[in-house]
Amino acid sequence: MNAATPRERRVAAPTIRHPRPTWHERGLPLRVGSRASPLARLQTRLFVDLLTTCCPVLRGRRHVVEEHTIHTTGDDVQDRRLADIGGKGLFAKEIHEALLDGRIDFAVHSLKDLETELPPGVVLACTLPREDARDVLILGSNRNAIVSTDPFGCLPTGAVVGTSSVRRQAQLLHARPDLHLTTIRGNVQTRLEKMATGNYAASLLALAGLRRLGVAKHAWLVLDPDTMVPAAGQG
Repeated sequence: MNAATPRERRVAAPTIRHPRPTWHERGLPLRVGSRASPLARLQTRLFVDLLTTCCPVLRGRRHVVEEHTIHTTGDDVQDRRLADIGGKGLFAKEIHEALLDGRIDFAVHSLKDLETELPPGVVLACTLPREDARDVLILGSNRNAIVSTDPFGCLPTGAVVGTSSVRRQAQLLHARPDLHLTTIRGNVQTRLEKMATGNYAASLLALAGLRRLGVAKHAWLVLDPDTMVPAAGQG
């Protein structure tokens, strides 16, 4: 019997078919971790809605994703600046611990509040399209006329501005050394309520958060990045 030619051997070779997985290797439900603030929970739900729309395995199965609210040190400590107690990483410390302990499967977080270097075992898996990255001025009743060519001119001399952000403080004082800056902490709603007390002439917030919460009407003036450089990852 003649030996098979190379071509005949290729034709005769059996085709190996690997069984197609019928389900994702991770069990359900999936557990997603989020900070407790209204904005954090809203952003988590926006992501989960996208995930259960785009992912073939989860499509139309929104009910298989459980939301787990995690209180963080950054949220609980409200009487001091973040820079004085450990920085923005305190918004994620307990969430990272929950990930590494296996209490949650993934987490949704604002990129601007993450550390530059994540803990071993934690990865940044994806980001959503960026919203508007700019900061806005929230103004009280004690204000001057708003002039676009002089954004901070609407603040009276010696005005009290509430912000605990070192980045915002530095840029405000560079432009207006006369301003008096004081710490104001809390989520978006809490800061708007504090503004309503009349104890502050102004505060600053991220436009993206106001838009997502449907309260962008409180933004008196959107600050151009040449006037107020946004935080890295903001939006």
